[in-house]
Amino acid sequence: MMEKNYREKAISRYSSLFTLPSARRIYALLVLHCLLTGVFIFIIYMLSVQGFLLGLGLGGILSLATFLCNYITCRLIPREDTILDFRRTSFLSLVSNIILSIFMLADMAIFRLSEAENINLKASSLGFFSSLTLRILVFRATSFVSMLNIGASAIFQPSFFIAVLFIPRLLPLENWYDVLPKGVVAVLTAFLFIELLIRSINKIGNETVGIPSLHLFRAFFANWTEGEIEPLEDIFEKLGEERDVEVSMLAFRSNGRMKTIIVIPSFHPGPFKNVGSSCLPSIIQKALENKFGCVISVQHGISGHGLDLASQCENMKVLNNLLKAEFRSFKNLASPFTRVRKEGATADCQVFDRHALVIVTLSPHTTEDMPFELKGLIEREAEKYGFFSVSTIDAHNSINGDFIVEKIKKPVLHAASSALEKAANSPMFNFKVGASKIVPPDLSIQDGMGPGGINVVIVEVNDQKTAYITIDGNNMVSGLREKIIFEVTGLGLDYSEVMTTDTHAVNAVVSSGRGYHPIGEAIDHDKLIGYIKDGVKRALENLESAEVSYYKTIVSKVKVIGEQQIDNLCMIVDEVSKKIKRNSMILLSVFIPTLIMAFSFL
Repeated sequence: MMEKNYREKAISRYSSLFTLPSARRIYALLVLHCLLTGVFIFIIYMLSVQGFLLGLGLGGILSLATFLCNYITCRLIPREDTILDFRRTSFLSLVSNIILSIFMLADMAIFRLSEAENINLKASSLGFFSSLTLRILVFRATSFVSMLNIGASAIFQPSFFIAVLFIPRLLPLENWYDVLPKGVVAVLTAFLFIELLIRSINKIGNETVGIPSLHLFRAFFANWTEGEIEPLEDIFEKLGEERDVEVSMLAFRSNGRMKTIIVIPSFHPGPFKNVGSSCLPSIIQKALENKFGCVISVQHGISGHGLDLASQCENMKVLNNLLKAEFRSFKNLASPFTRVRKEGATADCQVFDRHALVIVTLSPHTTEDMPFELKGLIEREAEKYGFFSVSTIDAHNSINGDFIVEKIKKPVLHAASSALEKAANSPMFNFKVGASKIVPPDLSIQDGMGPGGINVVIVEVNDQKTAYITIDGNNMVSGLREKIIFEVTGLGLDYSEVMTTDTHAVNAVVSSGRGYHPIGEAIDHDKLIGYIKDGVKRALENLESAEVSYYKTIVSKVKVIGEQQIDNLCMIVDEVSKKIKRNSMILLSVFIPTLIMAFSFL
């Protein structure tokens, strides 16, 4: 559970970190802040209607100066670096301006209370330092540009913001050549501060995985904000380990043409969004649909995050291997569908020729990634009962609280073994197959629905009709499986099972606690069931005699991220977010008093 907590914290921190207000709101707040800054400066300096009007004028100039600087800053950044666009740069300027203006107003208040002849910008110089440290940190943590561009981009806008105050005859400021040394000290100190801070946080990543924490953060940021996959996948490739990946398929043919193919992979579709193998279920679906011209139902085999593929290059290894598949030796024999429930675990089994198809679930209790060792244990049970081969599907169809792996292994294995034994003693018959696919046009990955939509495969054996319903999503809310089964039974089905692909294309796209919506959390249940019923009806309408062929391939030397590395990366994310706060406070406690002393002599 410790590792899972790190993952949840990482998703939560990044999801909230990268959620900014709309561009219109940012621009409005930026203008409002500049106007208020100008007004407050002149109200302190000259409490009158004239002061108010002059303040509005100053605020307008500050607004124009800020937007102009943001535009120039964006031009300093190469076009291929799309992260710090005008909207995000404007938000950064809003935050840094707020910091700077607080110190500027402090200088105005000191001037007013002390009745000095000139406004001394000592507090403003401290604010300039604070504003710069934020800007330098953000640019270094998020942008891939050179240090020269980072320095220019960080310094330009706040410098111009202060420079506006030196408009002739506007305010009785100290001479600019007295301010310049303070500014130089603030700039040098800010860069030193950030360098020390970054070295302290990079140490976490270097010691854990051999990669600086800032590089990891920058890669995550590029993916979360712009969907860029190369920086993060380059890291995954470096950290990955080679494994053999197994994929099995059951192809159903009617009248000499492919009717549907059920694909059961042993890789895991993660880790999130568009990175690694997160989108691979729908990618496989589309590629095989184009080749075979039939409904493709990609399942979630027994696997966990340790089998996330590292990159798109590794995805292509698997995909190219599957596209070479050739199905031979079709047979028209299948057993009736059997279901066994033991100790809270449910196992379904149906035999096609000499191949057993097993589906396991703990629904309505949480059914998350089953331990990979279960795959081998169930295979040994299948061999014991005389089966040529077995494909096991983790239905991944209920999420409601904790999932303790050690507690579910025995119940799942016992249920699967009993289902295999029952199926082994069942007679074989000719069978029919119907299939359909529905992609709901009004449901998106933000709702939890992946691009693969809903697939329905119906098998009729000896007048018994069973529906295999697969939804391209990452798990389902508890109880929805049972609700769907109840609703579709009235359409003339004897059995049905509801599964999800566990696609992680839906992960890290919303700012909810999990970072994604399981099926049924954001989607109206009646609407979803309506789509599923339509799919069942279509599949029933095209039921026809079929024959089946089994195919298995092993893709060798596929680079996967590995369970430990995923945990390490998520731990780094969590630790850096905590350490950056702690170390910033420690460094500030040293730098601020030092700067105050330095400015008192300048």
